[in-house]
Amino acid sequence: MRRQLGILCCCLALLLLPAARGSPARRAAADATCKNLPLDLVFIIDSSRSVRTEEFEKVKIFLSKMIDTLDVGERATRVAVMNYASTVKVEFPLRTYFDKASMKEAISHIEPLSAGTMTGLAIQTAMDEVFTEEMGTRPANFNIPKVVIIVTDGRPQDQVQDVAASAQAAGIEIYAVGVDRADMQSLRMMASEPLDEHVFYVETYGVIEKLTSKFRETFCAVNMCTLGTHDCEQVCVSSGGSYVCDCYEGYTLNPDKRTCSAVDMCAPGRHECDQVCVSNNGSYSCECYEGYTLNPDKKTCSAMDMCAPGKHDCGQVCLSNDGSYSCDCYEGYTLNADRKTCSAVDMCAPGRHDCEQVCVRDDLFYTCDCYQGYTLNPDKKTCSRATTSSLVTTEETCKCEAIAALQDSVTSHLEALSTKLDEVSQKLQAYQERQQVV
Repeated sequence: MRRQLGILCCCLALLLLPAARGSPARRAAADATCKNLPLDLVFIIDSSRSVRTEEFEKVKIFLSKMIDTLDVGERATRVAVMNYASTVKVEFPLRTYFDKASMKEAISHIEPLSAGTMTGLAIQTAMDEVFTEEMGTRPANFNIPKVVIIVTDGRPQDQVQDVAASAQAAGIEIYAVGVDRADMQSLRMMASEPLDEHVFYVETYGVIEKLTSKFRETFCAVNMCTLGTHDCEQVCVSSGGSYVCDCYEGYTLNPDKRTCSAVDMCAPGRHECDQVCVSNNGSYSCECYEGYTLNPDKKTCSAMDMCAPGKHDCGQVCLSNDGSYSCDCYEGYTLNADRKTCSAVDMCAPGRHDCEQVCVRDDLFYTCDCYQGYTLNPDKKTCSRATTSSLVTTEETCKCEAIAALQDSVTSHLEALSTKLDEVSQKLQAYQERQQVV
């Protein structure tokens, strides 16, 4: 991998030059240009039960010293730290810190998990959760090496060979550091080839710091981009004693191979937005048409229920229609000119009923009737002229019977009264006759 990264350690190279030996100024100048190539670097540290508290503190010191040797930064080397035992914890991903002080402060607060040694699970978690663009890994077209350094003192309790092979097939370079009781065979199974450059072993955690210089040599390269001789507009990438220019995310390298232009991220085929793509200085975001809402994937859209309570202003009926809506009214009402509110319909207005003669309105309904001298047909709509035989209705018959009964009653009373008057008259006449005799 060192050959793939274009490794050429300027420190070692300068030691071969007689003029460089014994010249502190020259060595200082050499160190200043001995910058590591940009990496996406993940430390995976074992904190199982076999690692004592004071030993775990040594591992944290080793990580801090390693960070001191790296050229860290958002556009340089990004660092993530994972902690594992029976479970795996991502202490911080590649996107969190871009300065040494913040990284070292976060490392100082890491606590051991204290059970099991699931190394395979840790490697798998690195692939699934850390080496992703969402977590800070740079896109493949940036050609930034992905590197893992595993520090363990035991034998894995799960299968590491297949998982490590998958990681390496995905372009991840694995360095295995064994301490004390570490199983060398397991280290070799998880490390990348060539094994003599990717497997390290130290007797105790007390001397693990001596590996710092080995990794510095491994990652050291002449960085042409620090010499001030390049003419890249945005990003300079040192490569085997030379350099190439690159651009920030969202920009593309112009034909002159030096300057950059913003990419139209909303051009056809460049974005994944379902409806509306909004370009934003080399990046983009997705939005939706009116009446639609953005789904949790931040790409696709779903039609809103525009007739849900509180979303419409219809007076009576709301009709949803693919992200929009229209208003309607109940039967017997008509939509007003504002297309929202409703008014009751005059069911007896011309053209709204089918009565032949008379329309009688009853709230939202109506019934039909006829002019005097006409009767309503069975269809309840049309009328026919009434016949003479049918002029005497049941009601009129009842009235006649009542009158006849009253007449009979009056006649009976008159006859009785006449009889009494006759009797009185007879008695009066008899009385008068008796008076004359006297």
